[in-house]
Amino acid sequence: MRAAPPDLSRKVCLVAGASRGVGRGLARALGEAGATVIVTARSSETGPRTEMRPEAVEDTARLVDLAGGRGHHYLCDHRSERATDEMVHWVLRRFGRIDVVACAVWGGNEGFDGERYADGTAWGTPFWRRSAEPYLGLMQAGPVPALLLARAVAPAMAAAGSGLLALVSFGTDDAYLGDIFFDAAKAATNRLAFALAQDLGPRGVTALGLSPGIVATERGDDLGRGGEGAETPLYAGRALAALAADPDIAARAGQVWHVGDLAGDYGFTDADGMRPARHRIGG
Repeated sequence: MRAAPPDLSRKVCLVAGASRGVGRGLARALGEAGATVIVTARSSETGPRTEMRPEAVEDTARLVDLAGGRGHHYLCDHRSERATDEMVHWVLRRFGRIDVVACAVWGGNEGFDGERYADGTAWGTPFWRRSAEPYLGLMQAGPVPALLLARAVAPAMAAAGSGLLALVSFGTDDAYLGDIFFDAAKAATNRLAFALAQDLGPRGVTALGLSPGIVATERGDDLGRGGEGAETPLYAGRALAALAADPDIAARAGQVWHVGDLAGDYGFTDADGMRPARHRIGG
């Protein structure tokens, strides 16, 4: 039997990039803990959806409700500074504060079929044999939205003197991730978490990175890449909920924390009751 989820019933949480994948898992787990969860994304049941996929941000808000929390949705293109600022202002007007922010925005897989990018370039092609445009696209799909979101929420969190800002990425310390553009985008996000912690830490706000392992997302399942032993998105969500409830969270600032390691520290499990170990590249 897994441990009871932490009590986050008094927390107002914001999960960006939550229409599907890891972002949806983060939102669900915060809902399990009783939190108020605002979920944002571009994909809506009443409008455009990325890659014409069926998942929508409204679905995630309902899943938060079903899990025991209070879900709210807001459509936002996190590549836009103005749109991100407007979304955060709306949250603050309606809820008065933001205690936990998680950025799971990642558009880097759009058009990627598991082997080739949208321009036809194969994964892992040497960098001198490809255009730099995909690199710019991946930076705009991950690190840039994370910075825009951090910039938008930082004034309110710093004024409150508390809060958690988690950037979802992928650990780059163990080994090369296999593709120069993907590796560089993830490394940039990880370094951003470190840099944010330097500015926010003295103001009582903890910034850190969160690294899931191989996750069985909806898109991965459709491509036949879910894989036996893959984590569900809920595993990363339970890691975030545990971090949000930790009174000593400041000690974790600036570092990238692997979900499998956090499971051992905090005692949570994945949806099936198992506790997958930290994923290591080539391991």
